[in-house]
Amino acid sequence: RTDSSVRNGSKEKIDCLVATLCLGVGAIAGKYSREVNEPKPSGSDEQTVEFRISKLNQVWEKAKRMQLPPVRQAELHSDLKIQEKNELQWKKMKVEGLDENGEKEAQLRRNFNVILAKYGMDGKRDARSLESNSLKDHESKDGDVFDDPKLDKLWNKAQISGKFSSDELQSLKREFQHHKDKIHEYNILMDTVSRTEEIHKNVISPLEGDAKEDALQRKHTELKEKMRDLNHGFERLRKISHEGFTEDSEFREPRVIELWEAAKRTNLSDDELDSLKEELRHFETKVEKHSHYQEQLELSHQKLRHVETLGDEEHIKRNQEKYNTLAEKTREMGYKMKKHLQDLSQKISRQGLQHNEL
Repeated sequence: RTDSSVRNGSKEKIDCLVATLCLGVGAIAGKYSREVNEPKPSGSDEQTVEFRISKLNQVWEKAKRMQLPPVRQAELHSDLKIQEKNELQWKKMKVEGLDENGEKEAQLRRNFNVILAKYGMDGKRDARSLESNSLKDHESKDGDVFDDPKLDKLWNKAQISGKFSSDELQSLKREFQHHKDKIHEYNILMDTVSRTEEIHKNVISPLEGDAKEDALQRKHTELKEKMRDLNHGFERLRKISHEGFTEDSEFREPRVIELWEAAKRTNLSDDELDSLKEELRHFETKVEKHSHYQEQLELSHQKLRHVETLGDEEHIKRNQEKYNTLAEKTREMGYKMKKHLQDLSQKISRQGLQHNEL
């Protein structure tokens, strides 16, 4: 009996030790599990983590504190999602030993700085102010609408020309607004290059200097390409403002028109252009749907603000839920639309290069 008691006691100690080890392993596994490291789902008691990269979360939280208008906030969210996707891809490239010269990393850093400047979060007072919401066309007044003398002059001429219906004027105004946004983005990039050049002057290491010289050269090339696109865009606006829209106008949305004009300059074959035209038509539908959701989001936000002044908690809760659902849908559509735009731009650029090299 005594031996049996000893054996039983030893077995209990071993079982206890195994249980303790299992708990320890479980805790370690939990520390590195997907559930712990991935963002918390919406609706959990803990604060939701929107992005998997810390600096992007910091930008998003700052944007909410700044109380950016809902449409601008949704646009920022889409831009950050694109940035997150590109940075995660780059991290995988780095692990695989790619991007040895750091070109992709430098581009990502520049894109991030452009996002900060675009939404007024780079700590600088931006003299190149951008309208927070371009949807309220009915509130616009004649005169300086686009903060650019050449654009304003063209727009005022178009308005009094009598060549445009009400719908055509709205389409033309969207093109003008898009061109204004492109000018703003160009100025941000130019400012980024200027600051990089200032840093470049203080470089001591010759090798580092050569690497930065290459980076600056690439940025200047990008600036030249963007300036060429701006010139093409302004020439199109000038032509339409003087002649009106033609019967064979292919598209209505500025971003789609810009892609189509770029594609026609690449010397693609007729069959290739027809195929691309069909793809652009699908993309235009996506852009129009996204614009519709942006308008609904703005209206929902205005209604929510109104309901909040009435103080009915139940009414406020219902409208807040509708607004949150609409905001989430708008962000999701914005990301898909911008990703599609990025893919199309790269596709047209690659095809153009291939044909120009032949």
